[in-house]
Amino acid sequence: MKMVVKGKKSGKNPPIFSHEFVIQNHADLVSCVAMVFVLGLMFQVSSPAASVFIVLQHNVSLPVELASGNHVDFTFYTPGLRDIPTVFFYLLIAIVIHAIIQEYVLDKINRKLHLSKIKHAKFDESGQLVSFYILSLVAAVDLIWREQLFNISMLWEGYPHNAMTFGLKFFFISQIAYWLHVFPELYFQKVKKEDMPVKIQYACLYLAYIVPAYYMRFNRVCLVLLCIHYAVEAVYHACRILSYADKTASAKKFFAVGDALFVIVRLASVILAVLTFWYGLAKAPADQQALNFETGNFNTSVVRLNCLVAVCVLQAYLMYTFIIAKVKRSRELKSSQASSLSARNKKSQMEKNKAKKEKKEKEAENELPEADQNTDLRQRVK
Repeated sequence: MKMVVKGKKSGKNPPIFSHEFVIQNHADLVSCVAMVFVLGLMFQVSSPAASVFIVLQHNVSLPVELASGNHVDFTFYTPGLRDIPTVFFYLLIAIVIHAIIQEYVLDKINRKLHLSKIKHAKFDESGQLVSFYILSLVAAVDLIWREQLFNISMLWEGYPHNAMTFGLKFFFISQIAYWLHVFPELYFQKVKKEDMPVKIQYACLYLAYIVPAYYMRFNRVCLVLLCIHYAVEAVYHACRILSYADKTASAKKFFAVGDALFVIVRLASVILAVLTFWYGLAKAPADQQALNFETGNFNTSVVRLNCLVAVCVLQAYLMYTFIIAKVKRSRELKSSQASSLSARNKKSQMEKNKAKKEKKEKEAENELPEADQNTDLRQRVK
């Protein structure tokens, strides 16, 4: 199965391992590298090394009491340094999935829409992100239900949350892998230099918040915050896709809904952060509010304050960029309307001047003798 993604195809095949060759066939090359790790699991000699990349690490067995009163050992997971090879493997998988979505979904839609180069790139970006956001949102909602996090006190009760289920750990590993895969995609997708800073910025922002929250065992509050944030982002990028598909009326309605949700989610994120870091974790006994790397306890006043400030600063920054974008859009709309009105007024004035000129010519013609009027008429016909 060939998965050649966007890039100019020429009748002549590029030299092997040249930049053009790697870009055109990067999905095949990456999938081959990933397959090496998978095949490593089949042999006894290489299985231990390959499992470090594929299987989730830092697992522990803990007894869990069932409703019947019996105790059963369940496997839970903790964060650690051995997660780095696992993240690398799933980064490769993210690159392959990115290429599959691009070739078999987005490129086919683009051929039907006949978009310009600028709109084409933005459509691809929104298409990739909306796929990721929706998938992550479904996984997050499922985890919130399974982990019973609909009770807000569960965000801080039982901290440090070392015992992660398989689904919760895999969610964070895949999140980190996805946002890391943005960097090689800058090369594979031939992103222009002027477009790189924005993509790098939002990828770094996600990593700067997800990685510390995962390592410091604030995975529950991070999961909820990501869930509500991804819901808004999914709506926004879905609206962009509708606007590029000439569904302007539907896009405007969803944009209005997305704007309202954006403001609500920013406020909700601040409230959740305050309840968790300022109120909930602060209620822990004094002997449990000490920094301990071995047990994964980061519940100290300094850490809590920094986490709270970090979340609030991020929400303020997102709100600031949202307001600036709206003001800029409003000015552009007013400028467009003013130029359109000016053009209509100019056209109307020209039509009025033309009508006045024709009227004057007609009045001047009526004042001439009948013989001169006929002569003038014959000259016009000629």
